[in-house]
Amino acid sequence: MRRIDVLAIGLGIFVAGGVAYVGFQWLGLDDINAGIWSQFLLVLVVIGWLTTYLVRAVTQKMTYNQQLKDYEDAVLQKRLEELTPEELAQLQAEVEQERQSSSSS
Repeated sequence: MRRIDVLAIGLGIFVAGGVAYVGFQWLGLDDINAGIWSQFLLVLVVIGWLTTYLVRAVTQKMTYNQQLKDYEDAVLQKRLEELTPEELAQLQAEVEQERQSSSSS
């Protein structure tokens, strides 16, 4: 995420809090209660965002992890394409041998 994105999100949250405060006042709440309820909404939004962040971190669905996996897959694919037919046959034989040894264990 770029610095300008973080600033835009922060400004958006600040404006949303002000709009919520004014909205609660428009609904008839006094200044103190409107402030309390707008803060309550902000806390709910932050907890919701934190929950989605934690879920993405635990399941490793974050952008960095996905980019790293894509890069590793591309490197392995390139190495596989560069193998000669003899090397590819030897690699396939080794993989088959490991499968047989792990299935017999």
